[in-house]
This record gives sequence, structure tokens and C-alpha cells, in this order.
Amino acid sequence: MSDRWMSVEEIAEYLGVSKDTIYGWIAKRDMPAHKVGRLWKFKTDEVDSWVRTGKASDEYSGSVSEEAGPHKEKHAKGGNGNG
Repeated sequence: MSDRWMSVEEIAEYLGVSKDTIYGWIAKRDMPAHKVGRLWKFKTDEVDSWVRTGKASDEYSGSVSEEAGPHKEKHAKGGNGNG
């Protein structure tokens, strides 16, 4: 199942958080996410590794880079990709 791409709704349910939390993590905490058209998609193995690094924790205070990494795009302000 970790081979399958998951939607924002599915990854939020998987982690037990809201969709808004997911969008915030993409924008501010470098959550591994991939933009496919207008939709964000996730691989559970990447998200699991990211959680283990502690970046999902409220205590995380890492700096937010202005540049996207090689496998991630930053969440653009505005439309949140409904649908």
C-alpha cells in the first residue's frame, strides 16, 4: 500500500490530523508532497520518514526555505486544490 499515491484527505486520515494541518505542514514544515496537476499527492513511506525526523512535532522550529527541494514543491498561497 505504501506504493500508492495518497490524497490530502487520505494522508490527513492516515496521520489523524485535519486537511488544514496538512496544508500548513506543506507550506511551513517541509512535508514531502508532490503536486500532480492541481492536487497534492503523498507517499506514505516519505511521510513516515518525515514524521520520524520530528518535523511534524509542535516543538519543531526549523527554518522555512524559500526554495523547494528536488522532490517537493512549495504550497502556493491561495487556492488549496479543492477536488
